[in-house]
Amino acid sequence: MGIRYLHTMVRVKDLDASMAFYGLLGLKETKRYESEQGRFTLVYLAPEGQQGSELELTYNWDGDDALPSDSRHFGHLAYAVDDIYATCQFLQDNGVTINRPPRDGRMAFVRSPDNISVELLQAGDALEPAEPWLSMGNTGHW
Repeated sequence: MGIRYLHTMVRVKDLDASMAFYGLLGLKETKRYESEQGRFTLVYLAPEGQQGSELELTYNWDGDDALPSDSRHFGHLAYAVDDIYATCQFLQDNGVTINRPPRDGRMAFVRSPDNISVELLQAGDALEPAEPWLSMGNTGHW
């Protein structure tokens, strides 16, 4: 039996805000499906040139307020980045809270507008610990 990774699905309450957040991470829309009958939109996102390793945003037109918030025990999304410090600075400059700063030069966590935890990992070896990240405390949880 063979198996191949397809995508991770997350429900979103504000499609535009979520698209903007994941756009800051460098994800681009690869395809979209809208169902008038089902009253939902599916948007697939992936880093440039990485179609097939996608994030599916599911937006229910009538809202998701009735759904249990943690019933599926979702953990986090994880993406490797070329420069964790530059990535975190860019996100912070664009209004994203760095919940767990990259104090170790290797790992950081942020949250999407829908409270989805996103882990950012330095590609290759960890960078040398550096300020302001080294002495920055955690904000909230991840």
